[in-house]
Amino acid sequence: MKKLIQTLKNIWSIEELRSKIVFTLVLIIIYRVGNHIVLPGIDPLILEANQSAGGNGILDLINTFAGGGFSTASIFALGIMPYISASIFMQLMTVLVPKFQKMQKEGDSGRKKINQYTRYLTVVVTLLQATAYVTYLKQTNAPAMIAEYSRYFLLSTVVILTAGTMFVMWMGEKITDKGLGNGTSLIIMVGILARLPQSFTQELVAKSTRTGDILVFIIEIAILIAIIMGCIMLIQGVRKVPVNYAKQIVGNRQFGGARQFLPLKVNSAGVMPIIFAQAIMFLPTLVTLGGKGGQGDLARMFTDHTNLWYMLIYSVVVIGFTFLYTALIFNPKQIADNLKQNNGFIPGVKPGQPTADYIGSIMDRITLPGAVLLALVGILPGIAQITLGVKQQFSTFFGGTSLLIMVGVILDTLQQIETQLLMRQYDGLMKSGRVQGRQTTSAVQY
Repeated sequence: MKKLIQTLKNIWSIEELRSKIVFTLVLIIIYRVGNHIVLPGIDPLILEANQSAGGNGILDLINTFAGGGFSTASIFALGIMPYISASIFMQLMTVLVPKFQKMQKEGDSGRKKINQYTRYLTVVVTLLQATAYVTYLKQTNAPAMIAEYSRYFLLSTVVILTAGTMFVMWMGEKITDKGLGNGTSLIIMVGILARLPQSFTQELVAKSTRTGDILVFIIEIAILIAIIMGCIMLIQGVRKVPVNYAKQIVGNRQFGGARQFLPLKVNSAGVMPIIFAQAIMFLPTLVTLGGKGGQGDLARMFTDHTNLWYMLIYSVVVIGFTFLYTALIFNPKQIADNLKQNNGFIPGVKPGQPTADYIGSIMDRITLPGAVLLALVGILPGIAQITLGVKQQFSTFFGGTSLLIMVGVILDTLQQIETQLLMRQYDGLMKSGRVQGRQTTSAVQY
């Protein structure tokens, strides 16, 4: 405890770090306040009485990313999701389209152009999603609509939601520039953590009726801690490939000759495969919407996370998307070329194409266990509901997108804090080793 207090004092004593923390907290508070401001034309009292427990599939994912604002019809109802969609699209374009590949290699100016295109695309995506959201509100919360405001509701809601999303995007960029950590990731994490106290309380109340259930609740918390530790290992796990650099003598100085390692991540795709898989699993629900009999059973199967068929199909989809997304963002040929240009080589492997093939083969071998573990993390909420009787809302913290995002963002933020401490000759956050972040190679971090 004494070490913790001293570390907190050291953090607060660094003026730059203190201002970053305060700036980040202020913007996060503004974001959370905005999540409780209901859209004009909707009666908040009737909305609260009519509000359902939450959506399924992609709707629940959007609600998670929006910090609960999607289900409460707030001015930040779409949250940062349109920006994420636009960022993912632009990231794929930099891999698939030569024009964007060239733009990405232009350095700072190229990144600025890509960011500008991402903002423009965010506006387009937000307009489309806002229009669809108005239709969703009219179908699910018609009693909460104020009749006198109905003629203006479509236009005002689309404008307000678009402005709200752009404001949230702006806050995320400002946090990244002047605050602490990745702004977009922090906003998503705060939205997820905002649901934790209520979910924890509901689970505790449900388990406090009998003495035996309290023991089950303690076991649930112990298992949750173990799962979090496993996720940290999955996020940080790397295969180190030894790399040697040839010696160069310029004048009286020697350059190179060092032995280093090329870290290949076990889970290079991050949380993206789970997000894509959830979107794909929601498609049958759209197709069979309103169906009866077998169609209704199919729709229920694809929205029931405890269904064994759902778990099996979901796992296969996650594994497939992990390999696909890793192949898109990881380019062994480019890594081999960079090593060759910097006079680096892998011992026992010829430079050029043999090096690319060697790195690619290693990546294929470590991606398989990473994909299987990622699929396991994705279905853990359903397993927790079946085996431990965990309520659905609290079970989302046992795995899936929520847990991976929280663990990854917390690791990144702690790594930045520790870097600031070590730069000023203070002790790090841990006695044994340094805190390691995700070291994400892609442009988008979640």
